Amino acid sequence: MLFFLIQVFIISCSGAMQPGPVTATVITMGARNRYAGTLLAIGHGIIEFPLMVVIILGMAKIFEMPKVQIAIGFAGGVFLLLMAIQSFLSLKAKAGAKPKALHRRPILAGIILTASNPFFLVWWATVGLALATEAVDDWGIWAFALFALTHWSVDLIWLQILSWASFKGSASFGQRFQQIVLFICALALFVFGLLFIYKAANLLNTPL
Repeated sequence: MLFFLIQVFIISCSGAMQPGPVTATVITMGARNRYAGTLLAIGHGIIEFPLMVVIILGMAKIFEMPKVQIAIGFAGGVFLLLMAIQSFLSLKAKAGAKPKALHRRPILAGIILTASNPFFLVWWATVGLALATEAVDDWGIWAFALFALTHWSVDLIWLQILSWASFKGSASFGQRFQQIVLFICALALFVFGLLFIYKAANLLNTPL
């Protein structure tokens, strides 16, 4: 169980630390409000927590089928590998352009950016789905709750770090720290991607 939560924590870093609209938004808002990261994470959770519940309640039975588990495992593994490659390539790239609106409404910004982010939806349709299903199947609903809190805590912690760094004017700390952590997460993503594919391949030997 501990290894699973560590795995969830590391994989969750992939989404939280990807340079893009959310990163640019929290840095921009953080310059004015040191707690912008926390508020934005709350907005993110308003969309994310219901999505987690819908995924489990609506699809739990389907995921017991070996064919579905194999498909999820391979899809999640491939997606993690692609994310790892993207993370390595983005180390030299700058975060996305700053948004033009929502500067004074972090919670609303979190809701809109989350609901309109294709990366977020694809992540939950593949990697997040596989992790949530593993939590429920192996340990039960209480493990799913821990999974949800662990995943969201990564967003909360990272966004608040960026917000605090922006507020304090620690530009060098924010940029360098983000690149170091992103590099470490990219390596972990690659390993977990291979692990997902390996587990799915083993299921091919079971009756479909």
